Amino acid sequence: MSRHGFHLAQLNVARAREPLDSPLMADFLARLPPVYAAAEAAPGFVWRLKQEDVSAALARVQTDPQLFVTLSLWESVGSLSDYVYGAEHGPPLRERGKWFERAEGHVYVLWWVARGALPRVEQGLARLKHLNLHGPTPRAFNFARAFPPPEV
Repeated sequence: MSRHGFHLAQLNVARAREPLDSPLMADFLARLPPVYAAAEAAPGFVWRLKQEDVSAALARVQTDPQLFVTLSLWESVGSLSDYVYGAEHGPPLRERGKWFERAEGHVYVLWWVARGALPRVEQGLARLKHLNLHGPTPRAFNFARAFPPPEV
């Protein structure tokens, strides 16, 4: 359990090279169930936005059907990092160039949210924009320059 009153939120965005129902994306989509199962079983995992909820949220903020987003909560930067670079998620992460366009700037953002609160896709996209404009700050950061949770 977290030693403070916050959870770490993460939002990741990627634009698929082709529509999600294309043959190119089939291998990636086939990997999602075990990757999501590993996340949910990982130490420090708290919550993740299910894909059907991501689709609904994205429909409110943009119209790009090839944008792929993940949003989750974790107990700590370390628990998220262990999962991201671990056995189940690491290999597809290293192969992402097969499925996703190369992006300018940061493609993921981390920030602290109060325990019991759930982040929204719109919040994450705003935090990602902040990170790309201002670099890592306590408001929006990454693994390379992480910030501790705010003082309670």
